[in-house]
Amino acid sequence: MNALPPAHRLRVAIIGGGFSGAAVAWHLARTHRPERLTISVIEPRPVLGGGLAYSSEEPSHRVNVPAVRMSMDPNDPQHFARWLTGSGELEHDPAAIWKNGDAYPRRRMFGRYVAEHLAPYLGSGVIRHVEGPAIRVTRERNGAGWTVHTPNARVAADIVVLAATHPQPAIPAALIHLLETPGFIADPYATSALAGIGPEASVLIVGSGLTSADMVAELDRRGHRGCILALSRRGLRSRGHPDIRGEPFGDFASAPATTALRLLENIRTTLAAARAANVNWQSVFDQLRLQGPALWSALAPPERARLVRQLRVFWDVHRFRIAPQVASVLDRRHAAGTFDIIAARLVASNDEDGSLAVSFQRRGQTRIETTRFDAVINTTGPAHGQALQLNPALSSLAEAGLIRTDQYGLGIDTGLDSRAIGRNGKVAATLLVAGPLARGTFGELMGLPEVARHAQTVAAEIAKLLETLPSAEAIGANATHGPVAS
Repeated sequence: MNALPPAHRLRVAIIGGGFSGAAVAWHLARTHRPERLTISVIEPRPVLGGGLAYSSEEPSHRVNVPAVRMSMDPNDPQHFARWLTGSGELEHDPAAIWKNGDAYPRRRMFGRYVAEHLAPYLGSGVIRHVEGPAIRVTRERNGAGWTVHTPNARVAADIVVLAATHPQPAIPAALIHLLETPGFIADPYATSALAGIGPEASVLIVGSGLTSADMVAELDRRGHRGCILALSRRGLRSRGHPDIRGEPFGDFASAPATTALRLLENIRTTLAAARAANVNWQSVFDQLRLQGPALWSALAPPERARLVRQLRVFWDVHRFRIAPQVASVLDRRHAAGTFDIIAARLVASNDEDGSLAVSFQRRGQTRIETTRFDAVINTTGPAHGQALQLNPALSSLAEAGLIRTDQYGLGIDTGLDSRAIGRNGKVAATLLVAGPLARGTFGELMGLPEVARHAQTVAAEIAKLLETLPSAEAIGANATHGPVAS
């Protein structure tokens, strides 16, 4: 089929060119009649596909799951592993291969893999990279189109996909007094963020999850040998991978729990059964991850809220595991007495003649301690609950009543078709959400396999519009799914 003139092609604008947005663009371009599409990806980074997660140039930042479990194509689980083998990268990075043969390459390699698969479509013009941040999104008065505003361009679109990156970590109120001090690092993934930390510096890391582990590994690679203290409310460290990977174990979906407590009981029972069968606990959580959408949908909203409020932190440290290379650094530093994790809450902070004084109260104690550090690194995790306030494009849509925060504070409220739900429950049929920002609806949407599947699903929703519309001009009249927000 010959390509339609540009004026008659369906115009899709994707806000965010990290993995979520890049995967949606790729699935659209390769499987859904690209001759009828013009796909614009609005992304400030110079290369699409890396985003916050896979753009890091730091050698110690590795993918957190084996390469054989990472793929842009949910129908081809070995897609990345084959590319990695053919790329020659493993020859230059022998440390990527762990003792059991699994590969945990540097994170930037996955970003390169995504970028290379987008390249043919960028070259042909099916996908267009609009380099810059989206600062505002407006809807045409007749409801038939959108305009995405960037500092240097306006992108007209028939469909908009919100695939924005993770918001930067929120700064705890107790650390506000350190914001202007040189030793305080608010954005741990900023270029050379840790370069100014001396080898003997005492370091406080606020948070004990994946980013915290990354910081310890990076400091160690840079030659740091001072003391590192990680502090979080629960003091839980992200778990590692088993020496031998097993198949997912258990069944949580046949008769899914309808309360958070019952789900916890089912998990504990299954873990006991796994121990009796000599199966590692990771296999149980792999099954929970696979069956996550069914488990989430079986819970009523109050039970979902209870799950997020009371059990999410425990889920996170078991679900989001660290690469064994990183885990070995943490183990070695802990054994040497130069790394520790404590459960505590921050109380106050102050800059005292170049040293950063931080006061905290350990869990279960009444005494408040004050310790001085040379550097404080904030790794509290993405501020998903503030995404609509922190991201100007999302903020403009929220102010117009076209999107709203989901009731669990995880991201943007959507229907099961991934269309955004706005003020008063109105749906914009041509405004979709891809990736982690939609997890309030779908539950588990942080891991790469889940994000890849969701990207494929969002692309399929767009394809339905493409198949039913005779031309781009008719989209406003024909693409209605429920009441359309004005």
